[in-house]
Order: sequence, then C-alpha cells, then structure tokens
Amino acid sequence: MSTHPGPRARLAGGLLFWYAVLGGALAWAVHLLAGWGVDELTCAAGSEHVAGLPLRVVVGAAVVLPALATVGALLASALLWRRTAAAPHDGRDRSTERSRMLAVVGIWSNLLFLTIIVLGGVALLVLPPCQR
Repeated sequence: MSTHPGPRARLAGGLLFWYAVLGGALAWAVHLLAGWGVDELTCAAGSEHVAGLPLRVVVGAAVVLPALATVGALLASALLWRRTAAAPHDGRDRSTERSRMLAVVGIWSNLLFLTIIVLGGVALLVLPPCQR
C-alpha cells in the first residue's frame, strides 16, 4: 500500500490549504461588497426592502455568513498548523516549514479579518439604515 496520497486527496488538501490562508480575506471582501453595497444601493433607490426582505435582515446575513466563513478558515488554519507541527523537523523539508509559516499567517490574518467583519457589522447594524 502506498503512503503517498492520491490526486484527489492532494487536490482537497491543496484547496483546504488555500482556504485556510485566504478564506478570511475573501470573506471580508464579500462582506464589504454585500453589506455596504446593498445598504447603499437600497437606500439610493429609496427603499428599505431587498426582494421583499427588510434591509436589516439582508445586511445581517451579509455580516453573519462571511463571519462564519472566516471562522471556518481560522479553524482550517489551526488544523493545518497542528498537522505541520506533528511532522518531523529534520531541516531538509522546506515545504513543511513553508506550510507551517503560512498556517501561522492564516491564523493571524483570519483573526484580523474576523475582527474587521465583526466591527463593520456592528457599524452596519447599529447605525440606522438610509440616514438622510
């Protein structure tokens, strides 16, 4: 039996790796465009409803869903960090060291993006929509 993972396992591991590193940044971009964009466009149209839903509900979803995606990326980063910590450190395997460093970058950046999403969400949900 081979100890090397198959192509599907490598692809899944690679996608999980990049989600762990970049997931928070992409979630923040979605939050920024969806939350603030929907708020601005709906108010510019003179409405407080989006597709029959109150604006607060749509904005709340634009805060909660990206925050959950960022928490998932944070957990994936922590998992990646634990897996690379369990690998033997012989100094010759640079890819493991690079993966460990990117896992740490993922942990800290996801914490930062989660904070930004939460604080932006507080601003969106506390301030009254469509201030004139």
